[in-house]
Amino acid sequence: MRLRSWLVALLLCVRLVNAQENRVPTFRKNVPLDSIRLSDPFILADKKTNTYYMTGTGGMLWKSPDLKRWEGPYAIAQTDPNSWMGPKPMIWAAELHNVKSKYYYFATFTNRAVKIDTVGQNVIERRASHVLVSDKPGGPYVPMRDATYLPPDKPTLDGTYWVDKDGKPYMVYCYEWLQNGNGTIEKIELKPDLSGSIGTGKLLFRASDSPWSREKDATGHDRPNKVTDGPFLFVTKTGRLGMLWTSWIYDVYTQGVAYSESGTLDGPWLQEKEPITPPNIGHGMLFRTFDGKLLLSAHSHKGINGRTIRVPRLFEADLSGDKLTIGKPYAP
Repeated sequence: MRLRSWLVALLLCVRLVNAQENRVPTFRKNVPLDSIRLSDPFILADKKTNTYYMTGTGGMLWKSPDLKRWEGPYAIAQTDPNSWMGPKPMIWAAELHNVKSKYYYFATFTNRAVKIDTVGQNVIERRASHVLVSDKPGGPYVPMRDATYLPPDKPTLDGTYWVDKDGKPYMVYCYEWLQNGNGTIEKIELKPDLSGSIGTGKLLFRASDSPWSREKDATGHDRPNKVTDGPFLFVTKTGRLGMLWTSWIYDVYTQGVAYSESGTLDGPWLQEKEPITPPNIGHGMLFRTFDGKLLLSAHSHKGINGRTIRVPRLFEADLSGDKLTIGKPYAP
């Protein structure tokens, strides 16, 4: 029972942080990156505007010409209050993807007023990955044609974008452990214009497949952690398809990586034995600076005086070999 109580308390703490990040803070200019409080930082380096755009949890956006000085936050997501999201959805883990002439906002939306299930002590709220669109990287981002992308009776989150070897676009997302007891990472095909999904989701791997994530069961014995979080796809110089994803080692937020044996989303996926970043770093993604340097964007995750602090962090990265390697912290 103590384990379950601890897990519920941790989940409530995470949700409180996410709720706080959905509040509209004061607009600021010339803000250093390490002074921004933001979960799940995703950075789009947009060559058309020569600007870096950073999103994450909270539905807001930061802009920078050089990764050193940031201004924001800007409110950029315009959802339909009459949709399943409700009038004021929580927004988590937003990503920006430039596809042809459009910009797409992949994010997780939660309507806390709607409960879809109860599993043990877990009350499951209506939550799903969804996509908005804009003509500009700075938004505003608005809904497209389809009302839903994923099943309404399943809590899904952290959707990301990938075009597989079949030339088709996909959303890769997490099916949350709160309902299934063993979080998964799955894929679903998207329509060519990304305005909706096609067919049903397909399992890629489970949280328990990880050799490095750990937690204690009710009797105090070790077992794989149940959390899947923050998938992001990449290809090495040798053509190897990899995926960043995050879980926990006990109470430590941790970034791992897996590789597809087939070179496609269908896998099978082989998990690396060890995490790829230092402790308390997770929900990573990769981008190139305007001068071509590859960086990992992630957030640090640690408790200070009873509060959870999340700060965007940058690390040097290398894809020139057969595997992704993460180097030293990067200071713009």
